[in-house]
Amino acid sequence: MTEMNERVTVVDHPMVQHKLSILRSKDTPSNKFRALVKELALFEGYEATRDLQLEPVHIETPICGMTGQMLKGKKMAVVPILRAGIGMVDGVLELIPAARVGHLGMYRDPKTHEPIEYYAKMPDDIANRQVLIVDPMLATGGSATAALAYLRKQGVQHPKLMVLVAAPVGIKAVLEADPDVHVYTCAIDEKLNKDAYIVPGLGDAGDRIFGTK
Repeated sequence: MTEMNERVTVVDHPMVQHKLSILRSKDTPSNKFRALVKELALFEGYEATRDLQLEPVHIETPICGMTGQMLKGKKMAVVPILRAGIGMVDGVLELIPAARVGHLGMYRDPKTHEPIEYYAKMPDDIANRQVLIVDPMLATGGSATAALAYLRKQGVQHPKLMVLVAAPVGIKAVLEADPDVHVYTCAIDEKLNKDAYIVPGLGDAGDRIFGTK
C-alpha cells in the first residue's frame, strides 16, 4: 500500500498488480474480466476499511474464554456508479456481507464527456452509514464528483471512493471537489486521450464487464 498523499492510497500489493495486468489485457474475455474486477474490489476493500473502529467482546473458543475484537460504530453501504460499478459490488459484499447497496446511474455525454444522472436509489439511512463509492475507472472525475455531490446532499459524511484505475486529472478533480473524500486505486495511469479514456487504462470497463462490445 502506497500513500500518494494523505487522501490517495495506491493498493500496490503484488497480487493486486498481477491481477490488474491480466485485467488490462485486451485478450481477457468478459467472464474472466468480471471475476478479476470482483477480486480486485475485495483486495481494495481491505485497505478502504483499514480504519474501521473495533470494540472488545467476550467470546468462548473451544478451549477457553477470551476477549476478541469486533467492529463498532457506523454501518456501511456500497454505492456503485452504474453501470460499470456494479462489477465491484460483489467483491465488497464478500468482505462486508451486511452492507446495504445504493445505486447511482450516470452516463457520459459522448460530446461533452460530462456526467448525466438518470437514476438514484439509496438505503433510507444512507446518511448514517459509512459509504464506499465504487467505479472501476476514474477518468475525468466528472461522474465521481457528481456522485459525491449527490451523496453529500443526502447527508453522507466522510465518503470513500474505490476505483481500479485512475488518471491524474480525475484524482485532482475529485480531491478539489470534496474536502475529505479518500480515493483508493490500484494504479495511477499516465493521462487521458482525446476521447477521455484513460491511457493505458483498460478500455471501456462497462462493455468489458457485460460483454456489450
